[in-house]
Amino acid sequence: MATVNTAWDHRASNVFKTWLIMFFFSLFTVAVVYVIAQGFGYGEVGGLGIVGFALIIAGVMNFISYFWSDKIVLGISGAKPIEKKDNPEIYRIVENLCIAAGLPLPKIYIINDTATNAFATGRDPKHAAIAFTSGILQKLNKQELEGVAAHELSHVGNRDTLVMAMVSVLVGMIALLSDFFLRSMWYGGRNREGRGNQIFVILAIVAAILAPIVATLIQLAVSRRREFLADASGVLLTRYPQGLASALLKISSDKEPLEVANRGTAHLYIVNPLKGKEAGAWLAGLFNTHPPIQARIKALQEMEGKV
Repeated sequence: MATVNTAWDHRASNVFKTWLIMFFFSLFTVAVVYVIAQGFGYGEVGGLGIVGFALIIAGVMNFISYFWSDKIVLGISGAKPIEKKDNPEIYRIVENLCIAAGLPLPKIYIINDTATNAFATGRDPKHAAIAFTSGILQKLNKQELEGVAAHELSHVGNRDTLVMAMVSVLVGMIALLSDFFLRSMWYGGRNREGRGNQIFVILAIVAAILAPIVATLIQLAVSRRREFLADASGVLLTRYPQGLASALLKISSDKEPLEVANRGTAHLYIVNPLKGKEAGAWLAGLFNTHPPIQARIKALQEMEGKV
């Protein structure tokens, strides 16, 4: 008997996979910290001191980002707030979906660009914002816009900003520790009395070089998994997978790049706005912020009639 995968199954699967990645990422972080601390030759307290220092710096950076990133991103994107009278249709769509999701109405912004895209930002549902390009409002029909809005509201409801902030703290800590260790080796630190044994020094050098790359790959994997989760959660709001699938196909087929987007903000958008820069090969795909459109559409099609 064939297994029937509903939208709830897809959502639960993606939640599980996200936290599984986070669990192994935490173990990876602990292992990297341990190896680098041993490479420094510090005792247990000294090693914890290094970890604490790096964590504090990374935490401060991400604290600032967490509370101010929405304003920064909206400013960089040239997004302008609108009121209901400016675009009643998109306001009604978002309002109805918020009622269905039990979420407060976010601020709605428009980016004056004919490229098709959208993103959500904000540290929690009470401080959320959704931005649509003028192009997506013109080129998508109502059901497709509902799919896009439901996807973005799902990012808000799923606390994706919080999850990615947690990941960023871990990535930032690894990057700081790795850089600190390599600089200490370069600037005469290798002769410091109390340096760890040679095996740990070698392991620490390898970890300091490779760990930031691996951490970034894990960060991107979490980002891709959250996109799948938002797709499935969005379908649970609209009960119409084809609307989002059609929207994704139209947005990805639009060859016009979004001028205000950059590599720092690309992961926020529903589809990679840097047209022509999303690699399709498996190895290159590890560096993508979004899953392949074909995979997302296939997953949505599997939910058809099962929500």
